[in-house]
Amino acid sequence: MTDAVDSVETPTPRRKPKPEITKIEGRKMKPSTLMMGHGYDPALSEGSLKAPIFLTSTFAFESAAAGKRHFEGITGLREGGAEGLVYSRFNGPNQEILEDRLAIWDGAEDALCFSSGMTAICVMMMAYCSAGDVIVHSGPLYAASEGFVAKILAKFGVKYIDFPAGATREQFDDVLAKAKDMASENGGKVSMIYLESPGNPTNALVDVEMVRDARNAALPADCPIAIDNTVLGPLWQRPLEHGADIVCYSLTKYVGGHSDLVAGSIAGDEKWMNPVRMIRNTMGGIADPNTAWMLLRSLETVELRMQRAGENAAKVCEFLKQHPKVDGLGYLGMIEDARQQDIYDRHCLGAGSTFSLFIKGGEEECFRFLDSLKVAKLAVSLGGTETLASHPASMTHLSVPHARRQQLGISDALVRISIGIEDAEDLIADFDQALEAV
Repeated sequence: MTDAVDSVETPTPRRKPKPEITKIEGRKMKPSTLMMGHGYDPALSEGSLKAPIFLTSTFAFESAAAGKRHFEGITGLREGGAEGLVYSRFNGPNQEILEDRLAIWDGAEDALCFSSGMTAICVMMMAYCSAGDVIVHSGPLYAASEGFVAKILAKFGVKYIDFPAGATREQFDDVLAKAKDMASENGGKVSMIYLESPGNPTNALVDVEMVRDARNAALPADCPIAIDNTVLGPLWQRPLEHGADIVCYSLTKYVGGHSDLVAGSIAGDEKWMNPVRMIRNTMGGIADPNTAWMLLRSLETVELRMQRAGENAAKVCEFLKQHPKVDGLGYLGMIEDARQQDIYDRHCLGAGSTFSLFIKGGEEECFRFLDSLKVAKLAVSLGGTETLASHPASMTHLSVPHARRQQLGISDALVRISIGIEDAEDLIADFDQALEAV
């Protein structure tokens, strides 16, 4: 007997017999409500209210025929793909529940989780780029993202061209024309438009709707627009609604939100996720079960934490903008440029809690400020429950050439602040005394 009838007629289930409830009397429930149970059935785990941590490397099949059917789906010998779980390099219960809930926040069909934000970005780019191709990206980018494009992908024949975050349609059309010429000369194609908005660390915004319209006019539909939404997402910006195809996150930041884990994700339509999933299945890089479980915990409070931090940031920035030793703020609640304000009004639902503080002077004055902080912590990263401060020019973006940093507005006078959920008056007092040392 080479096969069994059941392996054809009955697929290996995902072990989710309980129907998902996403509406009440026709009213669609909000993400903050769905975070409490979506994707998980307690009946499948001895009635445990919260999902257990599934620490296993492999999963048992119901029968040999079910195993055969699964691998027929994986290898493409049978249409319809594969159902169920087989090996933890591919996926696991904790990760599947997490991916279901991440997709809800961005209104996406599917999501994939990774061991870090940079793993998510790197695997995604590898899925869409081949030798001779060109990536078009905004600037500034997180230094590691820019470095991966400029230094790592370049070794495999992938080129890039960048544009300033605030570019107009005319400027962006010119960039796309140059990118197409560059790709043609190298025997490739423009394979991806990669955005970071707000940009790190300047908070510069990209007009995603403009980029979508320009892409639709100049490039084939198979060139995805991906965007790093870490600084405002998932609460204050929903890029998939404005023309992006793939949204990327460092889940380490606001989604994790407690400075105790490292993870990343991407989300979008299944057609965009599947090529990335195939490479993740081969290379690994999926978030581990414990990290996925911790992220499920954090997603239950992400709205509360981001709201509190946003309220704190508004109060702190109101104080800082009037301080005589402050030369300016890169805070989305106090935009001075008309075009940036227009993008904000169309794309953003809130100003967030991470901003740039420009101190009068330079590196020496910034160091005095940072070394005098008593509540805020001198550390890289952002989006945690605690307030963090860092000096990008000498820390996170030190690897970026000096001329490039100046071009992007990452000056020696810039301090990046990520406001936490402490008492706002305590934070103001801390910044006040630290500025006195400048």
